[in-house]
Amino acid sequence: MKNSQMNPNVDQYLAGGCGRCPLVGTPDCKVNKWPTELRALRTIVLECGLTEEVKWGIPCYTFQKRNVVTISAFNEYCALSFFKGALLKDDHHILEKPGENTQAARRIRFTNVQQIIELEPVLKAYINEAMEIEKAGLKVEFKKSPEPIPEELQKKFAEMPALQTAFESLTPGRQRAYILYFSGAKQSKTREARIEKYIQRILDGKGLHD
Repeated sequence: MKNSQMNPNVDQYLAGGCGRCPLVGTPDCKVNKWPTELRALRTIVLECGLTEEVKWGIPCYTFQKRNVVTISAFNEYCALSFFKGALLKDDHHILEKPGENTQAARRIRFTNVQQIIELEPVLKAYINEAMEIEKAGLKVEFKKSPEPIPEELQKKFAEMPALQTAFESLTPGRQRAYILYFSGAKQSKTREARIEKYIQRILDGKGLHD
């Protein structure tokens, strides 16, 4: 498939980082730990024909305006993450849950570019399968939380799938603490304000009182 167009915002990400912490543009930025690997993943994803965007500070790739995969950097590895990875067949057993409570997302970790090069045909097959899942309109069936998730948080999950992935990666205790705190507000506006205040903490994998 023909390469998709490169997005200049992703060029900025690769050059300086996501901009969500004081380390942006410095050698200590996580993005600068995996420059070759991230660029290799970018090339593979674009060759599959996905649309390149930046969402939540990281490169996000969409198909028919639906989120399919992201590429991102961590301290110990970089990753290719699938929003609906739970629906992939994973014949090569390379997908993992970002957290024990994650229901939909799955990711593949990389610690060197050779791993990416060797897996390129497999990665493209997984991405193409993920695109077919979107074409078919398939959805992940989520298990209900013991504590009902407030409507305001559900709406925010719909706007920011990465937030839902991060939330599901938290321990059950941390999830419950957030839900109880958000739900404890009587007015919807207050619940929305509480959620907005703690979005970054959730994305950083932190609990309510960490």
